[in-house]
Amino acid sequence: MHSIMRSGVLITIATIAASGCAGPLDTSLEKLLRARSLSADLLVQFATAADAGNRAVMAATDEGANAAAREAHGALEAVRKDIEALDPVLGELRYSAERKLLSEFSTRFAEYRTLNDSILGLAVENTNVKAQRLSFGSGQEASVAFQEALERVRQSAPAERRWQVEAIAARAVAAVRGIQVIQAPHIAEADDAAMTVMEKRMAAAEGTARAALVELAAIASPGARPQVTAAVAALDRFMAVNAEIVVLSRRNSNVRSLALSLGQKRVLAAQCEEALRALEDALAKRGLGGTR
Repeated sequence: MHSIMRSGVLITIATIAASGCAGPLDTSLEKLLRARSLSADLLVQFATAADAGNRAVMAATDEGANAAAREAHGALEAVRKDIEALDPVLGELRYSAERKLLSEFSTRFAEYRTLNDSILGLAVENTNVKAQRLSFGSGQEASVAFQEALERVRQSAPAERRWQVEAIAARAVAAVRGIQVIQAPHIAEADDAAMTVMEKRMAAAEGTARAALVELAAIASPGARPQVTAAVAALDRFMAVNAEIVVLSRRNSNVRSLALSLGQKRVLAAQCEEALRALEDALAKRGLGGTR
């Protein structure tokens, strides 16, 4: 009996919809379904934007960061359009509670988008990653060239002075390696004062290396002096790269974008998602004619 009644109700609804006699009822149903669809899309697009933004922050390459940032911007723009489309539909349905929830989300979303734009701008700069590449790339190459030039100086030293040349060369090499050791924590450091301390240590190590080269130039045999000159040139290249590393590291775009993502952005994202889920739940409880 229940099955027969249920079939009858379904047939009646289908008949009304097909005949066009439903009028306002059919229009209300369409608007409600439209509102639910937009609400669901809002949640999907917001989640897509948040995920793409996180991938931009964590990307190891400029290409990856830029691609993820573009995806995030596209999803955020889709959220904005969904808000603009949903609000008048809720107004026509006279869903004041749902409009209030949408307004709350819209306010939080505006804050989120402003913060997210800042984070994505930092993420695509990739300064910490670029600093790391310089340290492992051209910085390491210059360091190796410096060591090789000093090794040739050592090999050409007269037997009676070899121990002295070796000691001075070792001091110079140790100073450059000390700077390389400091580069990694400097790149990862977020505190300006701590970076300043590290930079002072780098400057002291550079002074040690240059003083050692002056000593070598004074005692090196005539045939070894070109190698001392090569070592000076290699040290100049190394310190030029180190200066680039410090500038990029000071910008700290990756460190700052990650800190903002794990802090303020995560809090705002949770608030936005909470408002969206409340809106979706409210619309899910709505029946025809605005009843619950």
